[in-house]
Amino acid sequence: MGILIQNINKKLGDPPNHILKNISFKIEDGEFIALTGRSGSGKSTLLYVISSLDPATSGEVIIDNQNLNKLSKEDLHRFRNLNMGFVFQFHYLLPELTAIENILMPARKFEKEKILKNKAQELLQTFGLENKADRLPRQLSGGEQQRVAIARSLIMNPKYLFADEPTGNLDSQNGQIVMDIFKKINKENKTTIVFVTHDPGFASLATRQIVLVDGVQR
Repeated sequence: MGILIQNINKKLGDPPNHILKNISFKIEDGEFIALTGRSGSGKSTLLYVISSLDPATSGEVIIDNQNLNKLSKEDLHRFRNLNMGFVFQFHYLLPELTAIENILMPARKFEKEKILKNKAQELLQTFGLENKADRLPRQLSGGEQQRVAIARSLIMNPKYLFADEPTGNLDSQNGQIVMDIFKKINKENKTTIVFVTHDPGFASLATRQIVLVDGVQR
């Protein structure tokens, strides 16, 4: 069913600054999509609109035949939690929780912590963090923290994964590790992945690139 973006516009400020301009495209299930463009082109704004974290000024976002504009706030929140995972440039781990507790945070909302604990341990192992389960974020390297954040985004087995500059704060080696994880998730789990990057090398790993120039799709 995938994601259908129809005539998306986004304006901010007063007088309004036209950030996104009449953008339309479709993302098929299982695609690995890079949103690219220069800084200020609107790519991160588009990611937030697609993923329902920021409403468009006009236009429609339809995911799995659900028009997100027409969902109540409660239904949208539930749809997001059950179907989407998010990875950001900053890991946003809770400093007082261990790695495995951070991974299980999304499961708390549905009281599934105990059910999913084994899966959290499997994710730690998959990402080479099996010996770091009980460490706090400050006891982890930047690359390890980002891997924990990715594991957290996957704990509910989302159909869609959205990532905003996930390698932006990492060195090239750790950035490559993150992208290898994304490729593995996309290939093995058939997870649809949409990520923002300014790195041409990482963008080339995607099956398709959507390029923005000054808020216009090229």
